[in-house]
Formats: sequence, C-alpha cells, structure tokens
Amino acid sequence: MTPQDLVLTRLGVRFSGRLLPCSIGKGGLTTTKQEGDGATPIGTHHIVGLLYRPDRIRRPADWAEAIGPGDLWSDDSRDSAYNHHVRAPYSYSHEHLRRADPLYDLVLVLDWNWPDARPGNGSAIFIHQWRRPGYPTEGCIAFSRSDLHWLAARVQPGTRVIIPNFG
Repeated sequence: MTPQDLVLTRLGVRFSGRLLPCSIGKGGLTTTKQEGDGATPIGTHHIVGLLYRPDRIRRPADWAEAIGPGDLWSDDSRDSAYNHHVRAPYSYSHEHLRRADPLYDLVLVLDWNWPDARPGNGSAIFIHQWRRPGYPTEGCIAFSRSDLHWLAARVQPGTRVIIPNFG
C-alpha cells in the first residue's frame, strides 16, 4: 500500500494522509459479489474513469468525461454490454447516469467486473456522493460532496482502491 492508494478502513477511507468518512453497500463487504446484492466487493480495484455533470459542476480534471442526457450504465446480465457505459435509447435494464439527485454529479468508475464483465457478478461499482452520512449504497463507496471533489482532484486513472476483508 502507498499513500496514493485509497484504502477502506473501519473508520473510512485513508488517502494521501487523510481519513475520509464514507458509506459502503447495504449488503456489507463480500468476496462473492452478485448483481443486486447491495454489497461492496472486497479486493484491489482501480479507478478507470471520471464522469461529471457539466450542467452542475466544472470539469474536475482533464481526463474527466461529461455525462449527457442519454448516458446510461447497463446492469442487465443478459446484455452483451453488461457493466458498461451505454446510450439511450436502450432496451436492456440500465441505470441512468444523469440523475435528478446529486449522487452522480461526480463519479469515479472502478474496474470491478470490467472491462470483461462476467454476467451476474455485479455492475456499476462506483465512487460517488452519499445521500447523507452513514446511509448505505447499492455496493458503491460514497463520500460527502466536498470529500468526493477533493478526491477527484487528486486521483488519476489507475489509482488503486483497496477494500480489505475485515472478517
């Protein structure tokens, strides 16, 4: 582990000398991630993307990609584009990246089950804004808006996200 890794601890995520409070999946941590289980996958992951809402915030880094009205994320295990960024109109089950709430105004995309997704092993594992402190996610890691923006300004593609097994 290095100071430039994001490391989940029982008290939050440690990164660059700071400890940032966070929320994880309502299903806790798991080594057997499955679609819809609400759990955060244990392991060493990497940041592979940075998405943002240009109508709500400034571009956080030169490698960030804008989220447009038709941007979606496939969460349908039957879809050949399962666990990938797709565009509307889209007939398979998906998640809207452009949401009415601010949760996806800024999104760090992790390489969980990506790019070669195994059907049913979980999709859309992101780092994003929390609803409120302590409110669980569907399997993502979530931070306060200010901490998320602080992180986005400091991480790079390939930054490791380490989620240990506390069991």
